[in-house]
Amino acid sequence: MPSPTKRPDAETRRVQLLDAADAVFTTHGVNAPLELVVAHAGVGRATLYRQFPDRHAILLALLERSCERLYAKAQSLSAQPDAFFILLEHLAERIVRSPALSDYWRTTGLNDPRFTHARQRFKESFAPALQKAQAHGLVRSDVQPQDIALLSGMLGAALRGNTDADRRRLANQALGLLRRGLRPDPLDD
Repeated sequence: MPSPTKRPDAETRRVQLLDAADAVFTTHGVNAPLELVVAHAGVGRATLYRQFPDRHAILLALLERSCERLYAKAQSLSAQPDAFFILLEHLAERIVRSPALSDYWRTTGLNDPRFTHARQRFKESFAPALQKAQAHGLVRSDVQPQDIALLSGMLGAALRGNTDADRRRLANQALGLLRRGLRPDPLDD
């Protein structure tokens, strides 16, 4: 007699739904029908709504997951002097791969309390890397942690690209400009 299949736990379903939402929103935008997310995840509609009461809850969970992944990457790079630039490249890649989610993130209110944790995690990812890069003379000393949001916004200009290739080209161009602009001026020594 075959053993009964164990029903996936709530956390497994949550990850399935987030992966599906990420794929659907990347392809169809954040206003895509949630039925596409359900179909892509291979779950029932009730499962979706047990995990996420509405579209904004899904988007917030995707943003938080993205920030947690960025934080984990920052932790794994903590010994590298150039981690700040690697994290900027990671951020640019995320913008290119998921323009709809990136645009949603950029348009959220800075004071919206729902995004406080995600914004804090974002800062915690970049601030130590910025300090290390400055200590190694890779980044100008006048760049402050609060400037990271501005740098992120500059990378967000890649969202103006209509295709993945356009967005990638714009992101690479922005990264090049940022690298040159963040470099210490030898005359300042």
